[in-house]
Amino acid sequence: MMRLRNHAPLRSSRGFTLLEMLVVLMLMAIVAGMVLPVFRGGGVSTLELRAAARELAAGLRTARSEAVTQRRETFLVVDLEGRRFKVDQSSQEHNLPSRIELKLFTAQNDLVSEKVGAIRFFPDGGSNGGRITVASGDRKYDVDVDWLTGRIAILE
Repeated sequence: MMRLRNHAPLRSSRGFTLLEMLVVLMLMAIVAGMVLPVFRGGGVSTLELRAAARELAAGLRTARSEAVTQRRETFLVVDLEGRRFKVDQSSQEHNLPSRIELKLFTAQNDLVSEKVGAIRFFPDGGSNGGRITVASGDRKYDVDVDWLTGRIAILE
C-alpha cells in the first residue's frame, strides 16, 4: 500500500480577496471621476467651456487695450443667439461652440436688442462693467469686467 505524505496544504486561489476588489473599485471610481465630466451637459466638454470663456476674456482684453492705445471708447459686441462676438471696429468675428449658453449682463444703454449687447471700455482703461456667462448644464464660467479698472477675470 502506498502512503501519502502529509504536506502543508497549498493555498488555492479560487477568487479575489476583499482588498483586491476594493482596490479595483477605487481605481474605477477615480477613472470615472476624471472621464464623466467631459461627457456631461449635452456634449460640451469642460475644456470647450473653459476655452470659450478664455476666448471671450481675450476679446475683452483686446477691446480694453484698443480703448487705451487709441484713446477712444471701444466695445466688445456679443451676439447671444449667434454665439459670436467681435471687437468694435474689427471685421473679424469669433465664433463660440453652438451648444453653449451665453448670458450678458451690461449697462442698459449698451444693449442693442434682446440678443445683442456690448461691454464698453473707456480711454482711461475703465469700463461700464458687466459679466458674460458661458454655461452648459450645471457647469458655468463667468467672465467679469470690473467697472472701475476694466480688469477682466474668469470665475468658476
